[in-house]
Amino acid sequence: MNTLDAKRVLETALLCAQQPMPERDMLTLLGEGVDAPSVGLMLTQLQQDWSDRGVELVHLATGWRFQSRPGLRDVLDRLHPEKPPRYARATLETLAIIAYKQPVTRGDIEDIRGVTVNSLTIKQLEERGWVEVIGHRDTVGRPALFATTRHFLDDLGLQSLDQLPPIESSMVSLQNLELVLARGLPSNAATEESATVPLTTPELDWTAGDVGAVLPSDAPTLSPSERETP
Repeated sequence: MNTLDAKRVLETALLCAQQPMPERDMLTLLGEGVDAPSVGLMLTQLQQDWSDRGVELVHLATGWRFQSRPGLRDVLDRLHPEKPPRYARATLETLAIIAYKQPVTRGDIEDIRGVTVNSLTIKQLEERGWVEVIGHRDTVGRPALFATTRHFLDDLGLQSLDQLPPIESSMVSLQNLELVLARGLPSNAATEESATVPLTTPELDWTAGDVGAVLPSDAPTLSPSERETP
């Protein structure tokens, strides 16, 4: 297969793919004679080919995909003028804490929020494929450590956690986060009134460390029985 044909096949496969395509699948698709540097070059060329169109080729956490440009989404939404669902404040806060402070335990989340975390909130995020258990903290009870998934990054159109807006340099509010997540979280997440609360307010105290930090093991925590809610 010559380079032109390989590029055409790759472009077609990406346009038809239902999920982001990793480069290893591209190598399998194109077969022998096409190496990783060649695939990288073709991807760069395809990005340039589509640079002035309404669809763009983007690199996400799990692979590459074509998607509409952000500036056109409001227009495209006219085809499906459904009002985005509103999401529970607890769900948004929990997801934001995990995203910015991972890995964290349920106790860490409760310390930051100041209230208990309903087990259904965590379960909901796990079922969506945005949060997963990546290990256990080496302390009494060995509590589970939660982190976001690569699927979470894909749904937000990000390649890595480094692309999340820094808390220190932006006023991230629950309302803004809700708009970002509107196309990702399940509609039945809207169980509480949505609110606009900057993530830097005392209600969400981020002073425990930088992104990715974990609260100290001696931080006050609730007992397992106190954390459980009906």
